Amino acid sequence: MVKNEKYIPALNQNWLTPLYDPLLKWGMREDEFKRHLVEYSNLASDQQVLDLGCGTGTLTIQIKRRFPQLKLIGLDGDSTVLHIAQKKAEAAGLSIQWREGMATALPYPDASFDRVVSCLMVHHLIASNKVKAFQEVLRVLKSGGEFHLLDFGKPSNLVMRMISIPIARLEEAGDNIQGLLPEMLRRAGFTSIVEIWRFKTIFGELVHYRILPEAI
Repeated sequence: MVKNEKYIPALNQNWLTPLYDPLLKWGMREDEFKRHLVEYSNLASDQQVLDLGCGTGTLTIQIKRRFPQLKLIGLDGDSTVLHIAQKKAEAAGLSIQWREGMATALPYPDASFDRVVSCLMVHHLIASNKVKAFQEVLRVLKSGGEFHLLDFGKPSNLVMRMISIPIARLEEAGDNIQGLLPEMLRRAGFTSIVEIWRFKTIFGELVHYRILPEAI
């Protein structure tokens, strides 16, 4: 598969999309790490929030259930997963705005959001697009806003390093596994990158970063 500027699906295979939700739910204990992200992203009901790379909408729906009054948008580059997300939200009786768009060219004006959250999206991007996406997040954040990123990170021990090998080869997670995300965030213009939490899975170690435009 030729790597391009557009969308890289899970494990580089579109046919795996229907298996995405069951795999995360049962294989990675998705509810635990997404519940953590909802609780520790400093969300509030009066905020404008973007779920960047929302996928099938599981995190987006969790946020809306926890904070029904906040203005929330789920954005993804894959129309197929957005359709799944919309159906899930409708089944849950939730009104959420879904939009197709790329992380490297966010379709929003400067200073649009109080919070940007992103869960397991960044490792789908090639290295240059990671930096572009981070620059776009910085652009759309309001003054005082926060970017909360949860994705594969540098393994903390040998077992996690061994477990991470397949995901690093099958997707674009090599930068993550090497621990390069903080430096990429700094190159994009962020000045405060704080590791909040780690979570071990069968595919590797997830890291939650709280990222601010200005140093604390």
